[in-house]
Amino acid sequence: MPEKPEVITVANSLKRKILNKKITSVKVLWDNIIAFPSKESFEEELIGEVIHDVRTRGKFLVFDLDKYYLLIHLRMEGKFTFREIGEEINKHEHVIFTLDNNIEMRYHDVRKFGKMYLALKTRVLLDTPLKDLGLEFDSDSLTPEYLLAKFKNNNKFIKTVLLDQSIITGIGNIYDDEILFYSRINPYRKASSLNIDDCINIIDNTRIILNKAIEKGGTTIRSFTSEEGVHGLFQNELLIHGKDKGVCPNCGTSIVKEKINGRGSYYCPKCQEKRR
Repeated sequence: MPEKPEVITVANSLKRKILNKKITSVKVLWDNIIAFPSKESFEEELIGEVIHDVRTRGKFLVFDLDKYYLLIHLRMEGKFTFREIGEEINKHEHVIFTLDNNIEMRYHDVRKFGKMYLALKTRVLLDTPLKDLGLEFDSDSLTPEYLLAKFKNNNKFIKTVLLDQSIITGIGNIYDDEILFYSRINPYRKASSLNIDDCINIIDNTRIILNKAIEKGGTTIRSFTSEEGVHGLFQNELLIHGKDKGVCPNCGTSIVKEKINGRGSYYCPKCQEKRR
């Protein structure tokens, strides 16, 4: 699933092609992708809207239109393709946005897990899905004191807590493993056991890792691409995630892969000892 760096990469890729373009028609071919409003309202209300910007909030793409924000969550395999009007529609292309340059921006999703929301600008921060999201990784409000308060009474594993989008939004399984490895924190530690220094390390390393991933265009895992033929390179920089057949780059200990609350998790049992 694309995480914050990948979503930013998609947004930047789209901006090069669609800024200031007007949506002239919309055709939804798979109704379940539209979370809100109805398919019919979605198709009708978008006509005539101009795309002024493409930003991100957590793992959501945020299309800044005239009256609305179009929110898109790519989930596992969502991506965009661009075609001329009349070109054959691929069976995995489920939403067709026709723009006023006679180009179709098509939402392509093999698994059909992606979701789209059309939200009035006056309501977007008050309603689902954005109202429940936590702080961005680069927010000035993301302080050690903020994290310590969130962790204080939380007895879940820190591996699981870092995936909680209501605390820090945008972190997924890949970067979760990398952040904990850089911070030398065992994924099985309870969040409530972390101290202020641990929180400082988590914040610092989150920013280092995600900024580096953004510079590299994200991590190409499985089928993620920001657009056709454009792939991220940060997978070449990963130190721990996906390295269960390798050794720790710091100490040479064999890297361990285990399931933690259903998520494949990678860590070094020496550098990230369970007891500190």
